[in-house]
Amino acid sequence: MSRIGKLPVTIPAGVEVAVKDGIVNVKGALGALALAQNALVKIENNGSALSFSPVNETREADAMSGTMRQLVNNMVNGVSKGFEKKLTLIGVGYKAQAQGSKLNLNVGFSHPVDIEMPAGIKVETPTPTEIVIKGADRQRVGQIASEVRAVRPPEPYKGKGIRYADEKVVIKETKKK
Repeated sequence: MSRIGKLPVTIPAGVEVAVKDGIVNVKGALGALALAQNALVKIENNGSALSFSPVNETREADAMSGTMRQLVNNMVNGVSKGFEKKLTLIGVGYKAQAQGSKLNLNVGFSHPVDIEMPAGIKVETPTPTEIVIKGADRQRVGQIASEVRAVRPPEPYKGKGIRYADEKVVIKETKKK
């Protein structure tokens, strides 16, 4: 059996988890998330913890038990603590500005780029060259962060562009005569 799938998911105070009709609902201080239960995984609610076990002894059921456990664990962490991604703008004149649920980027194009944030995702700009994307759903936070980065990914010669705060960009050597 999956090593990750064997571990129970502890439910912190203030978080409610309900499993019925094949849907796992998680409610907490930062929002509510839902996930369709896989038919190969059996979920048991023991009050303060959730345990996951495969329905049969196939490889697919074993793998899905670990996957479902981690997805539900991410949901529980998301509604209690939340997730965030930090991006940095590198380049002369590059700046970002958060206006409500919109992110306005000036990254060297002839026009500013506006990105609308979906419901449940918050964007902040502590400084003009930093972007912080926060939310309860880990997958959506990462997806929005990658879409923002794709507006102007870091280029390999000067390193200009939008990058994750912990990303290392390898700078190439220029062509020599």
